[in-house]
Amino acid sequence: MTDSNDPVVRGYLMQLIGEEGIEMIENMPEGEVTDEQIAEASGVMLNIVRRTLFIMNENKLAVCRRERDSSSGWLTYLWQLDLSDIESHLVKEQKRIVKNLEMRYNFEVDSVFYTCPEGCVRFEFKEASKCEFMCPVCGEDMMFEDNSKTVKKLRVRLDALEASS
Repeated sequence: MTDSNDPVVRGYLMQLIGEEGIEMIENMPEGEVTDEQIAEASGVMLNIVRRTLFIMNENKLAVCRRERDSSSGWLTYLWQLDLSDIESHLVKEQKRIVKNLEMRYNFEVDSVFYTCPEGCVRFEFKEASKCEFMCPVCGEDMMFEDNSKTVKKLRVRLDALEASS
């Protein structure tokens, strides 16, 4: 089983299912269990357990099997964690982050920005010129923004992520 204490895995799971979801995973009984059994064992509310299980099932991190009771006709859902494929999820997430950072980096490099000195707004040159370089919120004159530090931070982050892949 994958170590949920690994900071990368934990960060991904935190984003996906939150702190209560992680608590549920850490206290979940082994084997196929019902959502009620999971809630009882983990101390997490049943509705949160169900929401977490469905999210994990959608992301192929949990497997669900339905069983029909022959006498009552009721369906019982049996759940089991399957974190064996989490590495591919992490790779996919890293690619998504790199793509978004590249878009943001290119936007920052290709644009000229003006900001309100009070921090109200940040506009590209074209939008700032439409407002005659006056903040539409507070009326202050907007100032040219040197975004070279932002560009540098984005480049460093991108380089680090690309080096680790």
